[in-house]
Amino acid sequence: MNNDAQKELIEFKPKHEFFVGIDSDGCVFDTMGIKQRECFCPWMIAYFNLQPVAKAVRECKEFADLYSQTRGANRHITVKRILTELLPSHPMVKIRGFKVPQFPHYFKWVDDPNSLLSNEGLKKAIKKAKSNEERKELEHALEWSKRVNWSIKEIVKCIPPFPWVRESLEKLSKKTDIIVVSSTPTEALRREWKEHDVARYTCVIAGQEMGKKKEHLKLTASGKYPEDHILMIGDAPGDLEAALVNKALFYPINPGSEEKSWERFYKEGIDKFIIGKFSGDYQKSLLDEFDKCLPGMPPWSS
Repeated sequence: MNNDAQKELIEFKPKHEFFVGIDSDGCVFDTMGIKQRECFCPWMIAYFNLQPVAKAVRECKEFADLYSQTRGANRHITVKRILTELLPSHPMVKIRGFKVPQFPHYFKWVDDPNSLLSNEGLKKAIKKAKSNEERKELEHALEWSKRVNWSIKEIVKCIPPFPWVRESLEKLSKKTDIIVVSSTPTEALRREWKEHDVARYTCVIAGQEMGKKKEHLKLTASGKYPEDHILMIGDAPGDLEAALVNKALFYPINPGSEEKSWERFYKEGIDKFIIGKFSGDYQKSLLDEFDKCLPGMPPWSS
């Protein structure tokens, strides 16, 4: 990771006693559905030549990105999962004898733990490509990703935060340092948070160019606050993982019950966090509830 991209995180200094990292898409804003259905999926079908099984692709995309354990995962990780795992096992694909296109060089880049899974990361990988075939695959993936970003910019507008988010941010800001922790491109994050006048509650808005979520938390909070003074708020297993790796507390925004989750956070979660009664039984009950929202296997696997 380029330290220049993470400089803002590395140099961050606490202003309050408590720290809160908050995911954005699907957590603060109800944008995951429209982004996946109207931006990611149509262009995935077009760029990866999946037109003959478009209905199956839509079902796979919705399961992978909205209603499973990979909800909120990086776009490239999800594409690989769909093309190598979910789509080949879908009944429609099997019945029609459709051969799902494979992109081994692109998949190898996705699997490389040293890869920065962003447009900038793809550009760097393209420069290092060892063959024309590898270069073409990576360039194709980059064009798809750029088209998705363009589509999001054109389509995803005027979507306000979930009810109780603004009230929660206002209440939190009095005693906590608030950081946006997301795998969305930073430019899109800043645009959305500023559009709805909630960027003013944050100290840093960290997107995919600044590394993974666990790195965002580590660089801004680890060692700078007591562990029980660090809280991550998210709607996906990746958010929980980032919290666990950094020994932080976690408050889930349950998919399908976002308004109730935020109302509960505002009315009781914030206070429990500040007075030191969040960990233990309270957090366990939240995590048990969260786990039931996101299955690991698709419905057609049975």
